[in-house]
This record gives sequence, C-alpha cells and structure tokens, in this order.
Amino acid sequence: MFIIDAHLDLSMNAMEWNRDLRKPVMDIRKREAGLTDKPDRAKGTVALPELRQGNIGLVVATQIARYIEPGSWLPGWHSPEQAWAQTQAQLAWYKAMEAAGEMVMIKNKVDLESHLALWLNGEPNDNKPIGYILSLEGADSLVTLKHLEMAQAYGLRAVGPAHYGPGRYANGTDATGGLSVMGKELVREMNRLNLILDATHLCDDAFWDALAIFKGPVWASHNNCRALVNHNRQFSDDMIKALIERDAVIGGALDAWMMVPNWVRQQSTPEGMDCNLEKMLDHLDHICQLAGNTRHVGIGTDLDGAFGKEQSPYDLETIADLQKIPTLLTKRGYTPADVEAIMHGNWLRFLRKAWQ
Repeated sequence: MFIIDAHLDLSMNAMEWNRDLRKPVMDIRKREAGLTDKPDRAKGTVALPELRQGNIGLVVATQIARYIEPGSWLPGWHSPEQAWAQTQAQLAWYKAMEAAGEMVMIKNKVDLESHLALWLNGEPNDNKPIGYILSLEGADSLVTLKHLEMAQAYGLRAVGPAHYGPGRYANGTDATGGLSVMGKELVREMNRLNLILDATHLCDDAFWDALAIFKGPVWASHNNCRALVNHNRQFSDDMIKALIERDAVIGGALDAWMMVPNWVRQQSTPEGMDCNLEKMLDHLDHICQLAGNTRHVGIGTDLDGAFGKEQSPYDLETIADLQKIPTLLTKRGYTPADVEAIMHGNWLRFLRKAWQ
C-alpha cells in the first residue's frame, strides 16, 4: 500500500539531532549509543531507507524554529532572525538531499502527478527519491510577512501558525488567546499566496480566529481527539466538525501521550500503557464516526518529533511498520476503498483540489 505521511520533522532530526537520515535506522541508533543529550537517543524510528521500505513515498516535511521571550520555559531561539536562519539551514539540508537524489520537492499538481507515477510504476523503491511537501511548523521564524512571500517562492506550501506555548503570530498548545494582529495579517497573506493552513497546535481561541479569517484549504497534519485524550493539544468534537465542514483532512499522530490518557513523559512506557497502533486507529475512527465517512482522516505520524521508540506504539519498530495499518483497518471492517483513502487517497484528493 502506498502511504503518505503528512508530518515528519526530517530536517530537525538532521540538523539539530545530527542524524544522517540516508543511513538505516539501526545504523543511526548504533552511532547514538551512549549519548544522553536527548531523551530519544538511540531510539529513532525514521530514516530515508525505512521510508522506502515502507512504501512511504510522499511526506509533508517541516521547517521548525521557535522564538522565545526571556524567561520562557520552552526551548527556542532568542530572536526571530536566529529562528529564520535555523529554518534556512534546514532548507539547505533538504536541498542537499535533492542534489544527492534522495528527495524531491513537490510544489504543485504537475510535480505531484509525476511523482505518483514514479512511485506507482511497480518497480523497486530502492533508488526512488522521497517526495516532500515543505511545511512550516510554527510561524515565529517569519521575521516579516515578506519572509512568508520569500518562503512561498522557495517552495513552502503549508504553514501552522503556532507550535507550543505563546507565539509571535498565534498561541499554541498549553497557551490561550486568539491570533495577534500580526497573526491575522499572516493568515490573510497565506490566503493570498494559496498556502495551506495547518490547524495543528493552534489553541482553541486561535483555531476559531484562524478559521473565521482564512478562506483557503485547511488541514491538520498531526492531531488526535480530545474526546479520547483530554488535553488542549487535541481537537474537541466541535473543532473536528468545523474542520469536516471545511473539507479538511486530519492526520493521526503516533506520539504516545496523544494516543492514550494519563501518559507521563519519561516515566510511562508504551507496553505499560498498552499503547499500540490500534490506539491511533481509535482516534481516526472517532473522526470517521463524527463525519459519517472516511474522507477526513489520514496518517500524520510525527514520528521522531523529539521522541523515539520510548514514546511510540510498542508494535512499531521503525516507520516502515506503518504497513501494518491497512490490515488493522480491514479487521475493523473498513473496506479496501476506505483503507486506500486513509493511507493516501484523502491527502491526494485534498492536494489536487488545493492546487487545481
């Protein structure tokens, strides 16, 4: 089954975690053995060979760099200009992977259809480039709206205005309050540039502000359901229904604390909390029940998004194990057409409409 993963922090892993993602996952783990600077050292699950092994030929890949005010509890950069420079280093890594034939940027419908033809030609995936759609997770690094226009010109196609905490444009997870004045201008400019609004991480106030102002295509690249795990990082049923009305697609995330209730970071274990791939399917199924169909869910794993095996489903060793999901969906009674829609079809329909 061809798979699209709508959220991977590939360049963050390459540049900040110093992982050579051309190497297999197990090689990366061996090189990190004994390191303690990150909680997920030697526990990564994502690399380009495993994407090919799992027939995951198209991903939404991020740039991410947060600006923080003095005294903030979050990690981040001390000026928007530093954050911008970090995103440009990340972009340079993607370009280096393109030059090496490892990846290819997908910017429009022509690129998309050409890439799909390559990946669906029935030949081995060993030497096929991973297609990536460039997304910005958190808009803090956009020093001005001119920087958004510059980013759109170099290939940026989706923007999530917020990440964790308060932001320059929008408040995100664990924060409150609507879009700032700059945030409202940002959303209007995104509309003009035909960028996709990623509603992921927007706090409730900012979520409703953004949907009221933005008229273009909306998705949620990696988000689960508050009804199952009660935290502001998740969407309430009302928020999910609003996204369904906008013909959005919501990607199911595989960060364990978003999948099962009462997870305690660096204490809970996937086995101890019975956190497996089925738990993510519970969230997708909840959205399908609200929608009355399977048109609004997809896969957006967030794997290796500053966590690894210690905070991933216990039945997933590497990202290639996403190939287990079609069988699990079939066992739940989903039809072959439903399974294809969830694994790739809904994202493709969304993109073809957004880029028509």
